[in-house]
Amino acid sequence: MDWLKLLLIVGVGYIAGFLNTVAGGGSLITLPVLIFLGLPPAVANGTNRIAIFSQNIFGVLGFKSKGVSAFPYSLWLGLSALAGAIIGAKIAVDIPGDLFNKILAVVIVIVVLFTVFTRKNKGVEEAERMDRKHIIIGILSFFFIGIYGGFIQAGVGFIIIAALTTINKYSLVKTNSAKVFVVMIYTLAALIVFIVEGKVHWGYGIVLAIGNSTGSWTASRLSVKKGDSWIKWFIVLTVIALAIKLWIFN
Repeated sequence: MDWLKLLLIVGVGYIAGFLNTVAGGGSLITLPVLIFLGLPPAVANGTNRIAIFSQNIFGVLGFKSKGVSAFPYSLWLGLSALAGAIIGAKIAVDIPGDLFNKILAVVIVIVVLFTVFTRKNKGVEEAERMDRKHIIIGILSFFFIGIYGGFIQAGVGFIIIAALTTINKYSLVKTNSAKVFVVMIYTLAALIVFIVEGKVHWGYGIVLAIGNSTGSWTASRLSVKKGDSWIKWFIVLTVIALAIKLWIFN
């Protein structure tokens, strides 16, 4: 691997890891780059999981270093998503790329706008909903989120943010701490499936993981320092940019 490819992969990985930790959509950047470098789509998808798994280990450690955690609830969510991810990673869905990108663009815009503009009431922070009813709803919801995450991964961060801020009324900072833990767990299951199927390029995957992990560590600690307001507008700008990319430049 030459130095130009090395720098490209690490740089793209850093940006993706930062985006994935604070908002989502980093895989919409890394997957095209891996394909551009010559990997078949399925191998690019599997290779990307190495970076996603590593990235979220560092994200979890970053949030933990700042005293932010949703454990043990995040563990139950992660196990539920893991079961779904095994199914998602094995599903072959024949959707034209252009159509899929346009549908995803619309979905993430709706999800993020709903999350950002409906989660607060008259500027007052709502109490977390951690009663049995909402815990069960959350766990069941993450099974289906896991199916999507296991299948394609791209954009799943926005769905997780919407679920946790709507169902459990988590702050965006706590939501992101739970998100990186959940994704870390279910990505391991999806990665194993791709490895068994021989759909992983270890060289690119390890280099990409270095970039993703560094970006995730930076983002996790910075998001705790900046708080919900900064995260909210970062998400808005990110989703607008990704929606434009998906709709026009697919």
